[in-house]
Amino acid sequence: MAGFHSFSKFKRDIRSPCGRKWFTRETPRTLLLLFSDLVALVVAWKLGLQLNRLYAPIPAELVWWQFLGLPSIFWLFAAALLLLVTLSGLYHPHGHWKNYLRLAKVVSLGYLLALAMSYFYDPKLDLPRSLFFSAWVMSVVLVVGLRLGVSLAFKVLAARQQVRVFLIAPEHRHQRLSTLLQRKENYQIVGVAAAATAHDAETLQQILESHAQEVVVEGLPPAHLASTLYWQLRQYGIPLRLVPSSLEMLYRRGTPEVVAALPTLRVDMTYLSGWEYRLKRYLDVILALGGVLVLAPLLIVVAIAIKLTSPGPVFFRQERVGLHGRVFQMWKFRTMRADADQLQAQLEAQNESADGVLFKVKDDPRRTALGAFLRKTSIDELPQLFNVLWGDMSLVGPRPLPLRDVARFNSWHHMRHHVMPGITGLWQISGRSHIDSFDEAARLDLYYIDNWSLNLDFEILVETVRIVLFGEGAY
Repeated sequence: MAGFHSFSKFKRDIRSPCGRKWFTRETPRTLLLLFSDLVALVVAWKLGLQLNRLYAPIPAELVWWQFLGLPSIFWLFAAALLLLVTLSGLYHPHGHWKNYLRLAKVVSLGYLLALAMSYFYDPKLDLPRSLFFSAWVMSVVLVVGLRLGVSLAFKVLAARQQVRVFLIAPEHRHQRLSTLLQRKENYQIVGVAAAATAHDAETLQQILESHAQEVVVEGLPPAHLASTLYWQLRQYGIPLRLVPSSLEMLYRRGTPEVVAALPTLRVDMTYLSGWEYRLKRYLDVILALGGVLVLAPLLIVVAIAIKLTSPGPVFFRQERVGLHGRVFQMWKFRTMRADADQLQAQLEAQNESADGVLFKVKDDPRRTALGAFLRKTSIDELPQLFNVLWGDMSLVGPRPLPLRDVARFNSWHHMRHHVMPGITGLWQISGRSHIDSFDEAARLDLYYIDNWSLNLDFEILVETVRIVLFGEGAY
């Protein structure tokens, strides 16, 4: 009854909101997403009309009026399609707005529904096929492309905005978690409370008075008390972020079910469709080849600069461990002295890695002046686009490590070798230079493997671009 009385002053049904706010801090994001989708559709149809000029025109029965040079049928279709995207949750600030594959499917579904409806309306009256199919393909490409660009812009803006965080955890974990959270530059700890008091009304009052925008929790009391905290925060629109235990991580893919009056999580084997993995490989080749062609002038300039500024080869090749433990030669632009490998043994005593698995020295004396710039901007990694074309690597995946590092692995670390290694991954976008132990990096790799999807790859690529553009690379 103590838990009941601690919340007895809240008279409302806990599922009810405190008051509807029509304009919140997420509203501009929603409007921008809506606008970007509309712009993509307009451009797609403009291009489609240009391509269709030499073919059949749009039937006059479908052109009741025009606006911005586009027929009325387009504006009706665009309104219906944007409504479908809205109903799919793709504008919700905490929903699926970054689910690029789902967005492509919804746009395609809209075109197919329009095709079916036009047939039942009048089988003899439809859009020219050249316009319909060209607009369809370009709509998917442009809508997803603009959404990726908007996502990158949001990440840049979010990185510059302070997020007020209230921490609830066991007292012995306060210092450690506060330090980890504040490594994320825009996180500001505005209050802490013990996990044992998570369900107390006083703790909720502290959260509200601190004007916290997010609550991070570890080591919650029993589940029914955690549920109470969630519903109380939900009334005030404050997100709850849980730091799971190892056991909870095991069941992160569980489906909630009630069995014999017990709340359980059913853990199924994940179904990964073959087409999605094949599409990943096709995209790897297309994007890597496009990257090589577009960046060719930069690659040539960097190669010349390396040759002129320090003795030794332009490229650095090193044996790395890839898929199923296969050793391959990974390529990089050389950023260190030509005898860097021979000097590494002398620097092992200065290794800043907590467990010694990785080799990290912040002010590595082997690094050249140009090499420091190349590493900071991650330009030194660009030759790995050729590794992608050769099939040794993917654009996204666990980072392949040298033989020296792999020899120091614990047995569970080798799980990362069951997928194709990548140029970038969760480890790289989560502050690779600030991760103290390899266990932390390996957990990120395992999370990536367990939750892999093409959409997750897109999110990692977008975040990688943001980090590279704004100088948050490795040292």
